[in-house]
Amino acid sequence: MQSIPVDTARLGVLRCAIAPETKISNFETQEVKKDRDGNPVYTVAVTVRQDGRRISVIEIAVSGEPKGIQEGQVVRVTGLTAFMWSMGDRHGVSFRADAITPVHGTPAAQAKGGDA
Repeated sequence: MQSIPVDTARLGVLRCAIAPETKISNFETQEVKKDRDGNPVYTVAVTVRQDGRRISVIEIAVSGEPKGIQEGQVVRVTGLTAFMWSMGDRHGVSFRADAITPVHGTPAAQAKGGDA
């Protein structure tokens, strides 16, 4: 796999679309994927909004459970890396981060435009 560091400052506003979920490594046994140190791996779906118009959703894997993240909340992604992969005739890009943390002062209700 080829890894590519991603400059998150150029991605615009990052917002949690789906709260952290454990990543499953074996769907038959429902075994949770672990990193090299034995920590569970979580995925967080994040929306990336650029140009004020286009929105993309990416799933980002991170070791250990990200704390305090709610759907709709603006998040900070640290150490984001993209990995290009291929398996037979399938190929794609996956994302991994060192950390995903909430941006303080942006609770989900405010982020969605509601009254807080």
